[in-house]
Amino acid sequence: MTQQQLAGKVGIKFQQIQKYETGMNRISASRLWDIAESLDVPISFFFEGLDTPMETHGSGEGVPGDILADKEALELVRSYYQIPEVQRRRLFELARAISEDAA
Repeated sequence: MTQQQLAGKVGIKFQQIQKYETGMNRISASRLWDIAESLDVPISFFFEGLDTPMETHGSGEGVPGDILADKEALELVRSYYQIPEVQRRRLFELARAISEDAA
């Protein structure tokens, strides 16, 4: 389903869906409920894995379940979304490649 199709089902503009997806705007509980119904998934779908306080990655390092509670991580994410989309995608691919090499 495209962002436009989802937006149509929920009754909002697709730009708002983009803002939710990137974390630029917070999503209300009622809107999350509407999206879950539109996608035909239970509301718990959006919270899978949050009951685990630590996740172990390939490197064996534990990562906090709520990594955005870390001030530096939150600042990094905010800075990341200020980068234009094309460069942001390249940075993402670079970070993924580096993390795979480290694993």
